[in-house]
Amino acid sequence: MVYTLAATTLTVAAPLGCDASSAEGAEPTADGAGRAASDVLVTGTDEEMLVLEVTAANKIVVRLPRVEVGQGITTAVAMMIAEELDARLDDVTIPLADARTKGNQYTGGSSSVRSLYGPARQLAATARARLVTAAAQRWRLPAHTLRTRNTRVVAPDGRTATFGSLTESAARIRRTAVPDRPKPASRHRLIGRPTSRIDARDIVTGRAQYAGDLSAAGAKPTVVARPPTVRGKLVSVDDRAARAMPGVLAVVKAAGGVAVVAESFHYALQARDALRITWAPGPLAPLSDAGIRTRLRAAVPRLSAAPHGSSQVEGEFEFAFVSHAPMEVLTAVADVRADRAEFWFSSQTPMDARDTLADLVGVPKSKVRVHVVRGGGSFGRRLDFDAAIEAALISKAARRPVKLMWTRNDDMRHGRMRPASQHRIRASVTRGRVVAFEHAMASVGESSEGKGLTAQGGASPAALVTRRTPAAGPLPSDSGLYNFGRVSGNSGGIELAIPLGAWRSVDSGTMRTAEEVVVDEIARALGKDPVAFRRTTLRSKAVKAVLDKAAAAGHWGRAMPAGTAQGVAVHEEYGSCVACLAEIDATDPKKPRVTKVVMAADVGTAVNPRGLEAQLMGTAMDGISTVLLAGLHIDRGAVREGSFADFRYARQAQAPLHFEAHIMPSRGEPGGAGELGVPAASGAVANAYARATGTKPRRFPLDF
Repeated sequence: MVYTLAATTLTVAAPLGCDASSAEGAEPTADGAGRAASDVLVTGTDEEMLVLEVTAANKIVVRLPRVEVGQGITTAVAMMIAEELDARLDDVTIPLADARTKGNQYTGGSSSVRSLYGPARQLAATARARLVTAAAQRWRLPAHTLRTRNTRVVAPDGRTATFGSLTESAARIRRTAVPDRPKPASRHRLIGRPTSRIDARDIVTGRAQYAGDLSAAGAKPTVVARPPTVRGKLVSVDDRAARAMPGVLAVVKAAGGVAVVAESFHYALQARDALRITWAPGPLAPLSDAGIRTRLRAAVPRLSAAPHGSSQVEGEFEFAFVSHAPMEVLTAVADVRADRAEFWFSSQTPMDARDTLADLVGVPKSKVRVHVVRGGGSFGRRLDFDAAIEAALISKAARRPVKLMWTRNDDMRHGRMRPASQHRIRASVTRGRVVAFEHAMASVGESSEGKGLTAQGGASPAALVTRRTPAAGPLPSDSGLYNFGRVSGNSGGIELAIPLGAWRSVDSGTMRTAEEVVVDEIARALGKDPVAFRRTTLRSKAVKAVLDKAAAAGHWGRAMPAGTAQGVAVHEEYGSCVACLAEIDATDPKKPRVTKVVMAADVGTAVNPRGLEAQLMGTAMDGISTVLLAGLHIDRGAVREGSFADFRYARQAQAPLHFEAHIMPSRGEPGGAGELGVPAASGAVANAYARATGTKPRRFPLDF
């Protein structure tokens, strides 16, 4: 294991390594200073490259190579560390790591807990073994007689020593006198226990720092005037009135429009509105929703011939563009100088961001620092770093540090979104069972518009990953979920010059929703109860178990008034599975209200069941929103919606009156959970609406 002495701080970096020649990628120490190469004895070879520090003040610090965007990953990792160290949770601090030069700093794909569970626990178990060994040497006692509790080592005679008091001697230990293996699950006292977030008080009292709260580098508030259409072009600008206004420091042309730098956002917004700009329409100007949908329908591959003698259950489904709409708008602080650059923003991909920013501003990568800041929501939006790219170019042009804020209108009308898609599904039934299931779809891909075009935010298509039409191939979100005979799929697509991005649950949020609607319709065609039919056709015992749990807890099949109904759906992904039961009141079909949601999930070991419940609650709201209410319209190349006033994401008035989350007991390895519930919640809401109204929903959101 890696160990190094930095002042009076014990630092353990995981895991085994064999290269002592380089400290590349090492984190700073607890006091914020960079570690000198001579302090590093060995560099770990694991991609996580975690570093654990125990300070003289008896605080444990682990710099997290992920971003906290409300999903609670800092709390989950703190629980893992505290568990293995037998430390008080209050003594564990999980700051976010700056962008490193190597290793894994990707936050996405519901992978954070899964990827960190082993390395974090091993890291802490090694630190504990070193601390116990140091105490045994100090007291001249057998190490196996010592215990750890409340961030202390405890001797049989009652003597105690804080971890902090043992750090200097523990840092010198090369071979421990007690095993350094993580605990078995049977000994867990913290992992698996519902736990409040370690940052909850800071969030609700305003102490938590987001990019918009920072005053780093003396950066000045900055906003951008943007075109009325997506990727419209600047023709001319008269900025004389804006430059003469109070508080205005600079007006510069930016890749997305014209930027105003001022002493406050109030002054910046006033000056932005005083700019007199002529715009050329963007490349989507000839298109609106109807034209895009026509092209999508034509791009859906044809279904193959149905099995001879079978009857068909078919459906064609439309899903609209959807904004990520995180509650905190995109904000980035940039300080670009001739020979160096420094950035502060919330990023799910900070290493990619640093490399791209270095190339864009012409500064060596070794001279670029990216500080990762917590984010107020993401849902995939912060995988891209449009605001940071724009801030970098504005800072360079204005020759001063800037704090760029994208307004809500900016991000909804010019930011990235979930692509619109079209789905065609056919189930072939023979003698009461499904013998073939085929799902063909087409999705909008992001076009590069030819050579030389810069993508949203100023990066070239090579710098920002361009999302293109998926290759043809099997496409159902999980071909093994149901025993449906021959399962097949194919995909097509169209390319448009529109900024797209991965949205929570990515393809599964649309594909599984459509499939679960069809599964209900198959059951109806066969005269079977939707839950009973799923139980006889699901392959996985774990999926059957969560379905049974949700159905029992939600009292599936209970008598309900006319115009109301229950719906159910299941999903399996990320090594986890979930079932959702939703109840809806659609007595007014134009104003349906989900009144109850019951979810059951099996995610293996649930590190923090309370955090998992919050994740499932969030996915339920996503399902309600995207099925019933929220989508983006394209009108002659412009996004119609501009705020929560017209992008109608579910609010408290649309939230279920009753919500339950049931976590299945397990000691297996953790699976993914952050995105898991979206497809099941969406499918359950759609099926509840169908049963309540006697209709077959095909267009989502329903009011689109």
